[in-house]
Amino acid sequence: MFEPVVFAAVQMNSQADEAANLARACALVAEAASRGARAVVLPENFALMGHDEEDKRAIAEDLDDGSGPIATMLRTTARQHGVWIVAGGLPERSADRDRPYNTCAVVDPTGAVVARYRKLHLFDVVLADGTRYRESGSTMAGDAPVVADVAGLRLGLSICYDLRFPELYRALSTAGAEALVVPAAFTLATGKDHWLTLLRARAIESQTYVVAAAQWGKHPRGRMTFGKSCIIDPWGEVVAQASEGEGVVLATLDPAYLQRVRANLPSLQHRRL
Repeated sequence: MFEPVVFAAVQMNSQADEAANLARACALVAEAASRGARAVVLPENFALMGHDEEDKRAIAEDLDDGSGPIATMLRTTARQHGVWIVAGGLPERSADRDRPYNTCAVVDPTGAVVARYRKLHLFDVVLADGTRYRESGSTMAGDAPVVADVAGLRLGLSICYDLRFPELYRALSTAGAEALVVPAAFTLATGKDHWLTLLRARAIESQTYVVAAAQWGKHPRGRMTFGKSCIIDPWGEVVAQASEGEGVVLATLDPAYLQRVRANLPSLQHRRL
């Protein structure tokens, strides 16, 4: 079982300027570190919320090479502040130039990329207001769940739309996850009704902490995201939540409390399927 550790969830309002977004992400990681965070979670699309899909393709990086501006910022910032960075959805090059992966990369305090999760569930929907999203047309899906050792605990990785698929989180829980991350750019239309409900459900059913870092506000193409970045405990209580605007929320993930919840209500031991 891990030692108590402070996690931070960063809320951003990323736009179509990659350099400006990366500078802002760097500043927010620095703020989180100055407030005691040992691990910092960045939202989906922290590097870019572009005008079109070509913008995303243009900035996709080879994380094994690690020389691009996104990887360089993550490595440098993690080393400078001595923190873990969980870099929610970023465009990682795949074998198909037109469809990079949407990847959650874990960077340790030495600046090494030690784990990566490629988003499994892609957002292909038409909303009630007529807004269309077809993530599969511009993104390659991943093929496996990932649990990583981060800041002394077992951390299950996911991204945004994954939140609607409880079987993924059951797999992460079975693999030993003690906390889950959900970096996201949840739409305003769905977020206001479902975001907190689904996050709390994932925490309760998995008996884990959940750290959810989100985009907030207006973005190019008229896109609106919900925000409400938060940290939820294994009983389903929201222990920290962002208000409007950019910012950082922090909470201590406490192993004693996690053990108490699991001992008092041992539902994970009672599974039959």
